[in-house]
Amino acid sequence: MTGTHAQKDPEEGVHLIGVMNSQSIPRKHTTGEAAASASSYFSRRFASGLAMLFPILVTVYATWWILNFFDAFFSPLYEWLLGFNVFGLGFLTSMLFIFATGVFASSWVGRAFSNLGELIIHRLPLVKHIYSAAKQVSGAISPDHETANSFRECVLIRHPRQGEYALAFITGSTFVSTDDGGIQLYTVYVPTNHVYVGDVFLLEEKDLIRVNLSVREGIEIVVSVGMAVPPRLSAARL
Repeated sequence: MTGTHAQKDPEEGVHLIGVMNSQSIPRKHTTGEAAASASSYFSRRFASGLAMLFPILVTVYATWWILNFFDAFFSPLYEWLLGFNVFGLGFLTSMLFIFATGVFASSWVGRAFSNLGELIIHRLPLVKHIYSAAKQVSGAISPDHETANSFRECVLIRHPRQGEYALAFITGSTFVSTDDGGIQLYTVYVPTNHVYVGDVFLLEEKDLIRVNLSVREGIEIVVSVGMAVPPRLSAARL
């Protein structure tokens, strides 16, 4: 009897080995799925954290750069006077200097000095072109300048080819006299790389597509590289 019980059936052993192998295969497959799920979860959470921190880091970096940039103008003067550097004191002095310049430029004495300086600059061959371009850019952000509202309206135009549309800003209008009477043209500005870098076109009224976008919203779309485009726009016609 003992010998009978001690003997093992070969077929039973093969059957047990097959059962063990069949049970181990799903276990390996489940482990691979868990690893892939964990990797996907980590990737999504990492991207979410990066998306949340990126604007904060850019804001902090830009603010820090501006502080250091303006602080560097008057910090050497205070360091020479006091014997040590006080961070932020040069920045405050720069802000006060800019404010005082604005107050001075608003007076008749400041305007007289400004006109005299422009008269001298416009006589210099190369400097006058650089100054004119910088003057136009500063005039667009100055609340006291007539070109502060240079962007009158945000529209769409067909550009660069049929079936494609570009965001444009109406900056003016002109009338072209012809033998048949004349053509009313609108000056539109199409940003290509930045708000103040782009192309200028003269278009007729029929070539403009007026949409429900304000100038501020149009600028936000350009600055955000298109991410601020509303999900739905209304146009008078196409």
